[in-house]
Amino acid sequence: MLVLTVLQGPDKGRKYQLPPNEPQLIGRSSEALPITDDTVSRRHAELTPDAGIWWIRDLQSQNGSYVNGLKIDGRQRLKAGDQIRTGSTLFVFGQDDTVDADAVQLLRKSELDFSIERSLPSNEDSVILAEPEPAAAAVDHLRIIYQLTTLTTQVMDRQQLLESVLDLVFQEFEPERGFIMLAGDTPDAPMKPAVVKYKNKPASTTDAKIGVSRTILQHVLKNSEGVLSSNAMTDKRFASGDSVQQYHIRSAICSPIRFQDRVFGVVYIDSSIANYTFTEQQLALMNAIGQHTGLALANADHYGQKLHAERLTAAGETVASLSHSIKNILQGLRGGADVVEMGLRKSDLNLSMNGWGILKRNLDRIVGLTMNMLTFSRQHGVELALEPLGLLVEDCAQLLESRCKQKGVAVIVDHDPEMPPVPIDGNLIHQALMNLLSNAVEAVPSGTGVVTVRTMFRTTDPLLGQGHSYAEFHVIDNGPGIPADRQRWIFEPFNTTKGTKGTGLGLAVTKRIIDEHRGQIHLESSEGKGTTFRVVLPADTPEGLDPSATAQSRADPGNAGA
Repeated sequence: MLVLTVLQGPDKGRKYQLPPNEPQLIGRSSEALPITDDTVSRRHAELTPDAGIWWIRDLQSQNGSYVNGLKIDGRQRLKAGDQIRTGSTLFVFGQDDTVDADAVQLLRKSELDFSIERSLPSNEDSVILAEPEPAAAAVDHLRIIYQLTTLTTQVMDRQQLLESVLDLVFQEFEPERGFIMLAGDTPDAPMKPAVVKYKNKPASTTDAKIGVSRTILQHVLKNSEGVLSSNAMTDKRFASGDSVQQYHIRSAICSPIRFQDRVFGVVYIDSSIANYTFTEQQLALMNAIGQHTGLALANADHYGQKLHAERLTAAGETVASLSHSIKNILQGLRGGADVVEMGLRKSDLNLSMNGWGILKRNLDRIVGLTMNMLTFSRQHGVELALEPLGLLVEDCAQLLESRCKQKGVAVIVDHDPEMPPVPIDGNLIHQALMNLLSNAVEAVPSGTGVVTVRTMFRTTDPLLGQGHSYAEFHVIDNGPGIPADRQRWIFEPFNTTKGTKGTGLGLAVTKRIIDEHRGQIHLESSEGKGTTFRVVLPADTPEGLDPSATAQSRADPGNAGA
């Protein structure tokens, strides 16, 4: 069965099965796949099967549809493993590899007779093997343990780790069937198969069932020791000559996956005796594999707990920082509102106008904070269009005109008239420019402050074998400069040099925007000599972008100052 698996977004982890002959709609409408992502349109995209081949087309959605990071235009064929993005939801298209919960059947003693030929405690002595050629055996088993150690120290994803361990077991032991079962989250929870593997693909669903003694599993889990056993089916249901009975007696190894006092589960392999009989030495090696796997699972759990704690700490610091900034803005809004109310009661228009000035400044700050928060947390890529950079600079300067006039600050725009339109995301670059200009206007002294915005276009020397073009803009101020010890973390989020007036998000968002454009931002500052932010953006026209087309006028994104 083909499925869409959600990798990112509000529905992360959900799987949607795709019936073989029925078109499927992605969206938030009642007839679509049930997506809760608000950034997905009601009828966003359509998946259509055609003679066993699936196709996708965008339904003129607001945010577009992407396959493997590229925006689709028209009908596009899908292949297994393709990633589909609609809004903030990322799907992967492919087969459903979920392990069947009934793939392993736990059978009672009346259904499965068994004899334990050898048991071996799972401890450090398990790797001491009695071999006819101990030197050669030691080298061979050391190689396996080395491969296992390399594997378990590199793979942190739990499912991928277990799949790789069972692959290694099949490579070395050559069984016919095998599985790894993990214990539940609670002592009473039943064990579930995490990975099931066959040497040859089962011919039917009946062949795919692996019968294993419940008593054997309980013995391995309770005593933390590996077991080498022979099993024979005795249930009358298997007397009719079906495929299970054909195997007759099977040789099996079952070893615990454990670390210290914690048992995570078991690893089990078996093979018909006519094909292969396992040895005591292989039982000892399987015990060692179970120990290494248990250690890796314990490390993965510890890493996950540490990562979760770090995320909670970071979230707490973020909330504390934002709460502090929002509290200061709200105090400003309340103070301005009180002055406006006082002026209205006294019919004093001048007093109300003074209060309105306080209100407007703090409204600009809350708008800027909100825009920066949205940009900092968004997952969408840039949407490039050919934009005249000079118009963006002029627009930003006009938005800051009243603030500059009130403070007595001059803003000088020095734009290169020869600069052609450059491929950028206009709204994002506008926000980055506003952040830099707002910071500069706040930094310079009242009455004598000067902020200069300079743009230029340059082409590298073709003789050097590069031949690329770049757009630059510099934001220069004559403020007090930034101390050297603060320049190291100036672009980190929630760090600010403006005390209670700053949120610490403006420059972090600006750097992220420039990075997403594959550009660079450089800081040059000395105490008492002002500050210059130099931004360099690639200006080569990407493939698929019409050089003769420029972006239409944008909606004003608002004041996005830091």
